Amino acid sequence: MRTLPIVRNARFYEAIRRTLSLPSQAFQILPFFTNFCTQTSKNSCEDESVKSSSEENKSLSFRIERLPRGKSVGSAFQKWMGEGLPIHGDEIFLAINRLRKLDLNKRALELMEWVIRERPYRPKELDYSYLLEFTAKLHGISQAEELFSRIPPEFRNELLYNNLVIACLDKGEIRISLAYMKKMRELGHPISNLVFNRLIILHSSPGRRKTIPRILMQMKADKVVQHFSTYNILLKMEANEHNIEGLQKVFGEMKNAKVEPNEITYCILATAHALARLWTVTEAYVDAVKKSMTGNNWSTLDVLIILYGYLGKEKELERIWSNLQALPHVRSKTFVLAIEAFGRVGQLNLAEELWEEMKSEKGLTSTEQRQKLLEADLVEEALRTLELGLDFMASKKVRKSTPWLETTFSMVEIFAEKGDVQNAENLFEELSKAKYTRYTFMYNTLIKAYVKAKIYYPNLLRRMILGGSRPDAETYSLMKLAEQFRP
Repeated sequence: MRTLPIVRNARFYEAIRRTLSLPSQAFQILPFFTNFCTQTSKNSCEDESVKSSSEENKSLSFRIERLPRGKSVGSAFQKWMGEGLPIHGDEIFLAINRLRKLDLNKRALELMEWVIRERPYRPKELDYSYLLEFTAKLHGISQAEELFSRIPPEFRNELLYNNLVIACLDKGEIRISLAYMKKMRELGHPISNLVFNRLIILHSSPGRRKTIPRILMQMKADKVVQHFSTYNILLKMEANEHNIEGLQKVFGEMKNAKVEPNEITYCILATAHALARLWTVTEAYVDAVKKSMTGNNWSTLDVLIILYGYLGKEKELERIWSNLQALPHVRSKTFVLAIEAFGRVGQLNLAEELWEEMKSEKGLTSTEQRQKLLEADLVEEALRTLELGLDFMASKKVRKSTPWLETTFSMVEIFAEKGDVQNAENLFEELSKAKYTRYTFMYNTLIKAYVKAKIYYPNLLRRMILGGSRPDAETYSLMKLAEQFRP
């Protein structure tokens, strides 16, 4: 039968997966894609459909994750075995994945220590890999290395080495990880593409990005099978820089390498082109997202809500929202995205209803309030909220995020319509720091502010070109209008 090898392969890759968190700016924009290249986050797990109580009672995983604080894992196992139920590797596999997703690392380590100590079945390489993973997370690399040296030699193979390398990378120990990768080559152990993905992410900041081509060359030299996840990371990096040309180049390389794009790939491409106001291309990629969807992925549905709002596809938006409402639970984040989307398509009454529901039942942060009110065209209330939040200090990460940039641009548009050049320029400067002003529509909006204010600024076109933006027909039309205000 072919089923068993497939299951083993799935377990192998699941065992060496890690949350690819990014200390640099590469994943700070387009936040709804974060889980695509990683395991599911804690919040998304909490929003999964609730199982029936009868099913939960039959699950060892559920019993372990619901243990009260102070209760040992051993008590759950004793009760389980007391009911005459056996403990198999499958149960441990499911329990570990659930605990990892819920970020219950201490409980996961306790679970694996019990399995290795009590041996309800003969431990395998996968069990030792779990033990190694959570030891590194909780006690650091030195204890993980010590544990690695004590694991029986027959289990110190490809899986454990890959896990140890990723654990080192998770702690930022690049030199140690490179040394273990060298050891793996000497022993003939294949290096996982997830290791190289993590290396790429660690080198994604502007000052270290020049190292990425060498990482890709080494990946090729090690004969690592090219995977869509690597290209998705590279695509996201270009999208975060608002670099459409770079995005198209990476996607072209992906096609030349005959790596099949998945729904994540098309979501990144569609959203990047939507932010650039390239609607025809966006529609094509939205169609590709729908064709490549596999099940009801929460992140994909969220992206479709955003994209249908951008494209003004009212019927499609209502269809997606109806499907989401039919599910047992709708996430707060999805409600927030829906407020924006329905505002964009002109359904302000529905947007306000959702806003009131969020305000009364779930609550929102001041940044989210500002963004969604502005993008739903509730301008007066939004500006009042803005005045209240003028003293709000935002981190660099927040200021480079898509919600912040979209909100700021919405305010630029409002000030441009009013001819308020000073405020428009102040906000434009903030967008410039995030490289968001590469888009032509950004400069067109700024030029509109000068036109509305009846101010002639001859260097605007030159400033636009030097800023990396290309003038279009609208640009030249606005500049011609501005010439009538020449002193």
